[in-house]
Amino acid sequence: MENQPIILERNYNAPIIKVWQALTDINEMRKWYFDLAEFKAEVGFKFQFYGGKDPETQYLHRCEVTEAIFEKKLTYSWRYDGYPGNSFVTFELFNQDDKTTLRLTHRGLETLAAGSPDFARENFVEGWTHFVNIALKEYLES
Repeated sequence: MENQPIILERNYNAPIIKVWQALTDINEMRKWYFDLAEFKAEVGFKFQFYGGKDPETQYLHRCEVTEAIFEKKLTYSWRYDGYPGNSFVTFELFNQDDKTTLRLTHRGLETLAAGSPDFARENFVEGWTHFVNIALKEYLES
């Protein structure tokens, strides 16, 4: 179970283009995700941002886009500066008429776990559940 990826699925009352833009447009991402300095849905694009469970403990995330298929799939690496391990986050989109199903998969969490107790699987489950089920849903459907 420990090496299992996190997989979350959510249906949104929004067209696929709106969901894709929320995942890939820097100005839209800032409204529900992290405060990124820059982002491009292009293979090889590297980006970074700070984040953590509380304001006192923030980690520098270093990421690189590894796959980008317009309105279908976005994958990027996810690691922490100065800590071991590397993982991959994938967003897949499925068109359901005027609605969209998103499947988020985060693989390789076991490689991060040794770096800090903050990188435990349950913390990622909590974080992604918030982003997928609350933050992105409210952003898309408001």
